[in-house]
Amino acid sequence: MKIHEYYRDTANINLNGSIAALVPAIIIVAGNLSFFKSNEVMLLTIPFLIYSLISFQFCLFRLKQSISISRHMGEAKSKNRSYSIASARNLLVFYMSTPTVRLSLYFPDGHLAGVLKKHDGKWLDRIKFRKMYVLYNSEEEPIGFYKVKGGSVLKIEVYDEQLTYLGCFKREKNGFLKYKKEFLDQTGKTIGFIQGATTFMDEKVLDHSHHQLGRLRRGWMPVSWSPLFPDPNTPVLSFREVLSEKDKLLKMSLLINEYFIER
Repeated sequence: MKIHEYYRDTANINLNGSIAALVPAIIIVAGNLSFFKSNEVMLLTIPFLIYSLISFQFCLFRLKQSISISRHMGEAKSKNRSYSIASARNLLVFYMSTPTVRLSLYFPDGHLAGVLKKHDGKWLDRIKFRKMYVLYNSEEEPIGFYKVKGGSVLKIEVYDEQLTYLGCFKREKNGFLKYKKEFLDQTGKTIGFIQGATTFMDEKVLDHSHHQLGRLRRGWMPVSWSPLFPDPNTPVLSFREVLSEKDKLLKMSLLINEYFIER
């Protein structure tokens, strides 16, 4: 999937919402004409009609964006393109609230890098109230697993595609509306921290020496990417250094906390 397909799917979601809003309006009209025959009852259709009209306008807007992006992708030539999440320095993050809530990750050239979504797991896991999220690459192959363990201290255990334990993300309360967020290796040793804001998205990934390795933030997307990503507030996950695949899988656990737990 390319980024213009994402906008096209978003347009379809808005179109479905527009059509769905017409259903109760039609029922009200049909019921009123059959039984009540009152002008006041017809006023009940106004909220549904307004919502339907707004959703349809959003559908047209997203469809127009999809067409424009598709045209720019056809004109642009990818240079030094990253073909894997492991080698990517920048990933654009899109949250999609569909029946299966997911995060779609894109390269700056508009091609899909991967998808992060919840895994239902086996019935035994559901009984134990465990939450598992899976990171898939662009070929829909699982490359990382994230098991969430709640409680007073939140832990997100990270596993690679071979289910080898890599470490975990740990979050514990550290004052009013403040949390201590850190990364632990397989032995439980602290190897990194997250330093961020509470009111807006700006999460810095630091190593044990407080050297910045990566950052997740909204509102700082380069202007040169705007032909393919028209929303300037699109969140960008960036890495200053080329990390190993296992280290990057561990650091990307912050996406689980940011999108599926905190926000």
